[in-house]
Amino acid sequence: MTSIRRNLITGITGFAGRHLANALLARQEMVYGVARRPLSLGGASVLVGDLEKPEVWPELFAQVRPTHIYHLAGYAHAGRSLREPQAAWQGNLTLTLHLLDAMQRLTPEARLVWVGSGLVYGQPLQPHRPVDEQTALRPETPYAASKAAADLAAFAAWKAQGLAVVRARPFNHTGPGQSPEFAIPNFARQLVAIERGLCPPVLEVGDLQSYRDMSDVRDVVEAYIALMDHGQPGEAYNIASGVSRSMQSLLDEMIALTGLRVEVRSRADLLRPSEHSILQVDLRKIHSEIGWKPRFTLTQTLSDTLQAWRDSGDNP
Repeated sequence: MTSIRRNLITGITGFAGRHLANALLARQEMVYGVARRPLSLGGASVLVGDLEKPEVWPELFAQVRPTHIYHLAGYAHAGRSLREPQAAWQGNLTLTLHLLDAMQRLTPEARLVWVGSGLVYGQPLQPHRPVDEQTALRPETPYAASKAAADLAAFAAWKAQGLAVVRARPFNHTGPGQSPEFAIPNFARQLVAIERGLCPPVLEVGDLQSYRDMSDVRDVVEAYIALMDHGQPGEAYNIASGVSRSMQSLLDEMIALTGLRVEVRSRADLLRPSEHSILQVDLRKIHSEIGWKPRFTLTQTLSDTLQAWRDSGDNP
């Protein structure tokens, strides 16, 4: 394999994809991606194509000739997948199968970091035991099930075909640039709107009693890079902070960071059905084998997310 890395990021225009591209560009590596329409993304080369079309994959691989592949593209909405399961299966399993097929035929010597989800574990049979990579997969939504199926397909590609596939299982992560469809940036958008006097001091929320292990997206993409550099093909690695906190405590901290006095109102349409939270994630594997540990405190993540909304210039 050539010593010059040609990094292909599927999902480069997404939340984590943009942060990953910036991190790789900071390392002065070559970065390629694909989008449905032309766009500029720093120093990355973004090709035009629709990854849901099978014929795009051979064309993409022929143009890029990737040596290192980060597969972040896919369907990202766990709650919404209950209403549109076919989209979840298409975006997560089918896209992964297209990728693995193109990799096997065109770049079998490349390394792949396949990005899944901690939601594949569902509600463990032993809920008070830290979840490690050997915990049974018990997905509870179409999103999680499609991720679990793609996870197994990625493992099989290593086992049966010898592809250098490393599987990442990130838990919840947030930070600057995340869509307000997700809780933390949604809180941030509302708080900034209240700061600007654009709406009354009322914050609308979903379930605040659930617990989440929440990481900074900038830490998570550094974990992806570390797995590319040092991960063992065929293996899966949890990525998380190791600390679980209630959504109520996260919201309280964000409100404290703004200094605002607000009324918090729960909305039934913001509650996600059939959603469980894992209280503790076992991170010994990625810590000991890879040497990765988070750098950002959650307070810094929340503060930076608020500031990103203030700096955006948009009316939240």
